Amino acid sequence: MTFASIRLIAADITTMVAFYELVTGQSAEWLAPQFAEIVTPGATLAIGSAETVALFMEGSAEPGANRTAILEFRVDDVDAEFTRLKDKVNVVIAPKLLPWGNRTAQFRDPEGTIISLFTPVTEAARARFGSR
Repeated sequence: MTFASIRLIAADITTMVAFYELVTGQSAEWLAPQFAEIVTPGATLAIGSAETVALFMEGSAEPGANRTAILEFRVDDVDAEFTRLKDKVNVVIAPKLLPWGNRTAQFRDPEGTIISLFTPVTEAARARFGSR
């Protein structure tokens, strides 16, 4: 089994795609007017409009309802990324060192999902990610 992507369901797909393009620095590929993907080296972030839910099962997902998942992006310098984004996003926490060795900053996307940018900084954290 290969983990392929995470899909967010968006009430305003245009705003959500623009937000994630800003965060990742990558352009989205629009596969349909109601569906786009941002492909990163580690995984793909898929964004579907609320109307796509009916293609699976009406009411099975809803925009802005997530309060359990945190989308994480490993970056080279979390402090530099925080400086770049802090005035354009809803900040949850400024960069800080977490007990498992990552320096992390968090903010919310336009529909409330928490986004975490992190840099492994301790020796153990760098080893987990194959970083030096």
